[in-house]
Amino acid sequence: MRLRPQPSQLAFVPFVSVANMMRLVHAIGVERFITDLAGHIEADFRRWPEFDKTPRVASHSREGVIELMPTADAESYGFKYVNGHPGNMRAGYQTVTAFGVLSSVSTGYPLLLTEMTLLTALRTAATSALVGRYLAPEGAQVMALIGNGAQCEFQALAFRALCGINRLRLYDIDPRATEKALRNLRAQGFEVTACASTQTAVEGAQILTTCTADKQFATILTDNMVGAGVHLNAIGGDCPGKTELHPDILKRAEIFVEYPPQTRIEGEIQQLDPDHPVTELWQVMRGEVPGRRDARQITLFDSVGFAIEDFSALRFVHERIRGTDFFAPLDMLADPDDPRDLFGMLDRAR
Repeated sequence: MRLRPQPSQLAFVPFVSVANMMRLVHAIGVERFITDLAGHIEADFRRWPEFDKTPRVASHSREGVIELMPTADAESYGFKYVNGHPGNMRAGYQTVTAFGVLSSVSTGYPLLLTEMTLLTALRTAATSALVGRYLAPEGAQVMALIGNGAQCEFQALAFRALCGINRLRLYDIDPRATEKALRNLRAQGFEVTACASTQTAVEGAQILTTCTADKQFATILTDNMVGAGVHLNAIGGDCPGKTELHPDILKRAEIFVEYPPQTRIEGEIQQLDPDHPVTELWQVMRGEVPGRRDARQITLFDSVGFAIEDFSALRFVHERIRGTDFFAPLDMLADPDDPRDLFGMLDRAR
């Protein structure tokens, strides 16, 4: 019997497991990781016209959604597979899980396969805080976090790292979620107050972050809760039929979005007329249009997550694992001696 020869290096793809992603994050430091990742996201937003762009491909069910999020520039192609199933927690599953691939445009060969459950949490927080640098009121010191689930601590760390926010006010309909967040955030050195209601949580906060999971039209914030001069960071409304803000808030706010064709379907602005004016964030980051214009303006980041942010995260991880042991080589690609003789490779492996 002829043994199959060892595959060449062309057969192997670097794979970053959850364990290795955690090792990588701790080797860099969580806040440094978020800050550097935000730099990659900002750099890619500033070259926005170079990317292929399309709304994500979504498969909706009564239980949740499964999505593919692709994009590419002239050199690399990236995609993320991600789900969102609000009922998962009751069965012991995560609400959101994800993995992603970065590939070479010139060969089509994958350059990286990585977990993206942790990485999505990190890039979502990095994007929120990056946008906060452009839109939050000057001198903001306090953030309200409405919804204290899996994303909560990442948002807090990102806003501290990029915007200097260290005072937090928390509320969740599930007191156990708030208890978990209090424990984690105090251990990270935050000044944290647990609140008995959304109304109480937003009092005195200059940044209001909403991050709830229910797949429905919800009113987490009503119009009377939002005063002049605040910045709204709305994360939870991210698919058709799922929102968090009362429409009257949207009509008073200056709305900033990632990619309008996707946000108008999935974001808070699905509640408005399809031609309601919005500002694209890439134009703000390129200096083509202003962000926050005055102290009394209400700004809203209608965040749904866009593929370029995942591309930035994949690019960042691919760069950071070079020369390290934070990945495993995965024998993933067929590599026959003769590229035309795929069957021969199979036959000789008997």
